[in-house]
Amino acid sequence: MPAPLSATDVKILSALQGDGRLSNQALSDAVGMSTSPCWRRVRQLEDDGVIQGYMAVLNRREIGLGVLAFIRVKIDSHTETEAEAFAAEVMKLDSVVACYSIAGDADFLLQVVSADLDTYSDFAMKVVRRLPCIKEMQTTFVLKEIKPYGGVPVRATAVPR
Repeated sequence: MPAPLSATDVKILSALQGDGRLSNQALSDAVGMSTSPCWRRVRQLEDDGVIQGYMAVLNRREIGLGVLAFIRVKIDSHTETEAEAFAAEVMKLDSVVACYSIAGDADFLLQVVSADLDTYSDFAMKVVRRLPCIKEMQTTFVLKEIKPYGGVPVRATAVPR
């Protein structure tokens, strides 16, 4: 069971999710701490695996990826070996930006980006369809992103220490 987050942890994590490029000085000012304890707390959150990394959030359309789709995949067999083989192949695909093992009427959910519908069609039919153990796949296209991923709700996980 993960350790509960302190109110200070929540402030730090919220600030960093809003802007991962904050300097230690700006972060410590934002959360009301002096710089050394703030730096140590961030390092501890990194060491504990709470903070897994830092990255730039890109506008996919501005880099030529106009199509966002989700592919629900059913595999032939539910053995661990087959699921691992499928997952290993998916990990190699740059167009798949996220993959989840899911419950319900499908086994996996792939989040895919593509330049356009023709490029997506080629990818789906020539790459995804050829992955090991595929029994069935169904695509859902995103028409409009209402609320794109913007971080996790750290306030909801906070429990005072």
